[in-house]
This record gives sequence, structure tokens and C-alpha cells, in this order.
Amino acid sequence: MKTINTKKAPAAIGPYSQGIMKGNTLYVSGQLPLEPGADTPIEDIKKASRQCLENVLAVVNEAGLEKEDIVRCGIFMRDLGQFGAMNEVYADFFGDHKPARAAIEAQRLPKDVVIEIDCIAVKG
Repeated sequence: MKTINTKKAPAAIGPYSQGIMKGNTLYVSGQLPLEPGADTPIEDIKKASRQCLENVLAVVNEAGLEKEDIVRCGIFMRDLGQFGAMNEVYADFFGDHKPARAAIEAQRLPKDVVIEIDCIAVKG
């Protein structure tokens, strides 16, 4: 098991790693809509969704993988009423690559953010 950390994504806010590589599989912890080094979360759902995805990709890239290696994403949203706006950003980010996905409304997320995104990526 190899720990993956990058300064190109926000530091973990608890006792966990940004990512764990086991064999050829990478498990990326939930990424918040924070710019690296920032403390204030992005509230606009479109901008927040994009920042979460960029943070996920930073961890994926640090592990030596690419966006196309992402096989599944988990989306946790404060308000699924904003699903359409998030989905627009998600579709633009991934283009023709379409990982499996689950989207769940969560009453409360860390730092009271509007969205959190995690993923699983597989090398090869």
C-alpha cells in the first residue's frame, strides 16, 4: 500500500491520506471545493464542482495515472436540486470518458461544503 499526497490538492483535514495506491488501483479520498492552501470553500456549485474534480485529478496525476484511468466517482452534494449544474461541469470535465458514478445528497459535509467528490482509478 502506497500513500499518495500532492501539494496540488488541499491537504487532508483529518487522519487520512489524499489517496492510497494498492496494486494497480488508486483510491482517492473525498476532495472538497478548496483551492490548494485555501481555507474558504467555494460556494458556487459549478465552480465548486470544477475545483473538486481538479483536486481529484491532481491526486490521480500524482499517482502516475490519467483522467481516463478513473473508473468510478462518488458525488456527495448538500442539495441534489443543484444536480443539473454539477452534471454540466462533470460532463465537460470528463468529455467522452464516462466513469461509473453515484450521486448522493448529504445533509452535512466537512467544512459545510456544497459538494465533495472521491474516485477510484485503475492503472492499465
